[in-house]
Amino acid sequence: MNFPEAKRFEAKLGKKPFLVTVEVAPPKGTDLSEVLHIVETCGPLADAMNVTDGQSAMMRACPLAVSKVLLDHGVDPIYQLTCRDRNRIGLQADLLGASILGIRNILALTGDDPTAGDHPDAKPVFDLNANQLMEVTRGLEAGRDMAGKELAGAPHFCIGGAANPGNPKLDEEVAKLNARVEKGVKFFQSQAIFEVEPFRRYMAQATQVKAPILAGILLLKSARMARYMNEHVWGIKVPETLIERMEKASDKKQECVRICVELISGIKDVAGGIHLYGLGWEDLIPMILKEAKVA
Repeated sequence: MNFPEAKRFEAKLGKKPFLVTVEVAPPKGTDLSEVLHIVETCGPLADAMNVTDGQSAMMRACPLAVSKVLLDHGVDPIYQLTCRDRNRIGLQADLLGASILGIRNILALTGDDPTAGDHPDAKPVFDLNANQLMEVTRGLEAGRDMAGKELAGAPHFCIGGAANPGNPKLDEEVAKLNARVEKGVKFFQSQAIFEVEPFRRYMAQATQVKAPILAGILLLKSARMARYMNEHVWGIKVPETLIERMEKASDKKQECVRICVELISGIKDVAGGIHLYGLGWEDLIPMILKEAKVA
C-alpha cells in the first residue's frame, strides 16, 4: 500500500498541536478480529496506533506483522520494539524489515523481564537497552550496521521513547529526555498519569525538551485494578480518591470516562497530546475524546 505522506505520524509532529495515539495489543493467537475492531473504532480518531511487543512479557503475535495489518487498513502504526527477546542481529534485522514493509515509527523500549509474564522460564536477551537501540537506528539510517558494514539501501525512521512523569527526580528525568532527543528521538509517550497537577509540574520542568510529550491516559476499569498497579507497576500511583470513586460507581464505564475526560481537560494545554491505553475498553475512546473536546 502506498501510504499517503500527509497521514504519516511524522508529518504531524511540530504541526498538529495536540496528537492522539491509541495502543493495540497483538492477539494471543492468529484471530485479528479484536485488532480490526479497535482499528475501525479508533483509527479515524488517532494520529497513529501503537502495536505492543510482548507487553508485560506476555507472549503474543508478532507486532511487526500486526503493524503491517494496521498500515494496510490506513492507520500509521508505531511499532514497539523491545530489547528483551532479540540480540543486536535480530533487532537490526527487524528494523530493516519494518522499513521494507513501510513501517517508519519505532518506539524503542528495553522491555519487561520475562519473570513478570506467562513464560517466566524464558531466557532474557537484553543485548542492548533502549538508549543503545536508538543509537542503532541512527546508524542504520546513516547506511551502516553496528559492525560498520555498509547497507544496500538505508531506512528512514521516526523514533519515539518512553517518558516517566512519576520519576521523583525531575531534573534527572528531563536530562534523560533531552539526551534522547540528541539521539534522534522525535516524540515521547508517557506512562499512565492519574493526577493533573503532578503532570503539569512535570511539563513545566520539560519545557526545553524539543519533542512532543504525549501523556499516557489509562482507562481505569476498577478499584482492584488500581490497587494492583499501585503495588506492582513501578512509576504509577493511582490516588485513593480515584480508587474510592471507582469503588462507589454504579456504572464503572461511565466513571472511567469521567476520570479520563477530567485528566485530559486538565493537561491538554501543556501536553503535546495523549496516548490512550484502552485495555479492552477501546469502545469508550471516541466518547472520551469527544467529551474532552480533542476529537
